[in-house]
Amino acid sequence: MTQCSSAGGRRALIIEDEFLIALDLEDAMGALGFDACDLAPSATRARTLAMTDQPDIALVDVYLEGAREGIEIARWLRELCEVPIVFVTSYSDTDIVKRIHEQVPGAPVLAKPVYPEILADAVAEVTRH
Repeated sequence: MTQCSSAGGRRALIIEDEFLIALDLEDAMGALGFDACDLAPSATRARTLAMTDQPDIALVDVYLEGAREGIEIARWLRELCEVPIVFVTSYSDTDIVKRIHEQVPGAPVLAKPVYPEILADAVAEVTRH
């Protein structure tokens, strides 16, 4: 795990409570040219990291530590910090996806395991300026 670089590089906040998946996402984002803002296994840790590291994008799991905190932290990140969001989740049933689209409109929802090419397309989609 690395802290965000302050040398002007792009920063990704990875909000995932399964450590091995978080490390895989960190590696995938590194291959896309992003430094990781450490790993956040909970909404509380994600808020702290977002306020101190100001990420350029967040990869968010829907379920964090047994609760659906991911959708709420994603909405908070987008509304208060203007961070683009990509959901990476094992839970992609219709009700969850509908709730995601109501709370965080336009955020891509990728199913685990996510392939690097699909992640790259979603990141490019949400980070276009």
